[in-house]
Amino acid sequence: MEPIFLTPYFRPKIWGGRKLKTIFNYNIPDGKVGEAWVISGYKEDASTVINGQFKGQSLRQVYQENPTLFGNPESKEFPLLVKFLDANDNLSVQVHPNDEYARKVENDSGKTESWYVLQADPGSYLIYGHTAKTRAELAEMIEKGEWDKLLRKVPVKTGDFFYVPSGTIHALTKGILVIETQQSSDVTYRLYDYDRVDQKTGKKRELHTQKSIAVTQVPHVDPKLDITIDHVQDATIKTLVAPPVSPHFYLWQIDLAGKWHTGLNSHPYLLVTIIKGTGTLQIENKSYDLSIGTNLIIPNNIKKFTFAGNMKLVISAPNN
Repeated sequence: MEPIFLTPYFRPKIWGGRKLKTIFNYNIPDGKVGEAWVISGYKEDASTVINGQFKGQSLRQVYQENPTLFGNPESKEFPLLVKFLDANDNLSVQVHPNDEYARKVENDSGKTESWYVLQADPGSYLIYGHTAKTRAELAEMIEKGEWDKLLRKVPVKTGDFFYVPSGTIHALTKGILVIETQQSSDVTYRLYDYDRVDQKTGKKRELHTQKSIAVTQVPHVDPKLDITIDHVQDATIKTLVAPPVSPHFYLWQIDLAGKWHTGLNSHPYLLVTIIKGTGTLQIENKSYDLSIGTNLIIPNNIKKFTFAGNMKLVISAPNN
């Protein structure tokens, strides 16, 4: 009966940098690395277990072969994906489909996601939403390349939170580092990529204009979030998003200065990432060290546990 600690899967990106090494001390590949998939059961891009009886196995394998550890879920696919994204340059402007469209067209899940901002350079902004009132107007503005008129720019600072439902046009821009919690999917439709050339191929990256137009929410409507803050023992618990606003996951950010005795609280399991500081996870008579960049799952057979230390955590749970 122990937590499942994980090591990330890394993805090079033309917009990536080196912060995943300098901040989290991850052993990343050379070059521009944009993403660390820190808790992932997605196909070949799954995280690897680094402790206990499942050491060396992928999270995907553990999830599929040991359903009781995850509350006996109906699906064989691990439902969530947690990433760090290091935007050393602008990401492409993109949009993701909902479940119905993705399953029909891509044989995959849809992709609703969220960002908790870990760092943002002064003057940073996100692309979040658009100004078109109809799908025809959206298509016309895209055809004309009226990007400054079409795309909404939203100022961003460290500590901000954004919920990005499927159908939302969005992009991180240069100088932003986030932790992203999302549905486990890799379906992305690239709408605009600043006409840049990928140095590896010598070509512009592929765009998915017609699919983007088909899946975009028109007109754009910001989700109505109800972020709440609770003080429990030595923990400040911020509920960032939860059902019914977020049909796929619960998400919390916790500031801890001391001890927090807690449990699964009816959730089948929890996904935990340490985003700042150090501490321990105590389960019965065992103690596990935690530090910035640590990622783990607390499985269904651990009902009660204690976090101790001075640290910031991001915790999520599936809504299944």
